[in-house]
Amino acid sequence: MLLLPILAWNIALIGRLPPAISMPERWDAIARPLALTENFLRILVFALPFFMPLNLATRQQKWGLAVFAAGTVVYFASWVPLIVAPQSAWATSGMGFLAPAYTPALWLLGLALLGRRLVWRCGYRPWMYAALSAVFLAAHLTHAAIVYAHNY
Repeated sequence: MLLLPILAWNIALIGRLPPAISMPERWDAIARPLALTENFLRILVFALPFFMPLNLATRQQKWGLAVFAAGTVVYFASWVPLIVAPQSAWATSGMGFLAPAYTPALWLLGLALLGRRLVWRCGYRPWMYAALSAVFLAAHLTHAAIVYAHNY
């Protein structure tokens, strides 16, 4: 449930993305193995939290919720300059353009701290979600960096 605002935000932005991000060609320059890896991991990273019972029993889980909330705000804010002022110095800089690709690290860390178990019995450990998220972010950031390099 925690991911619903992020999913809604991403869907709402589809028609407002700057040209460098919204062009279909942004996928053309991406090697097929990278694109497949990124999309497969995206599905896992976004699906797994729906199978993690939300519980705030431990101090770590409470910190996880705080990190998730702060990370979500930072992630939302990272998109604003790219949409409002796509030609600004920040939006055309590497740090600014890539911000929506690296700021999810915060809310993903929050989810890793929150999710102590899955709804079914298995050998799940929170570090597994953190590791999966880190590999997804590496693929996602690599993709965004390639798009940036082709546009600026």
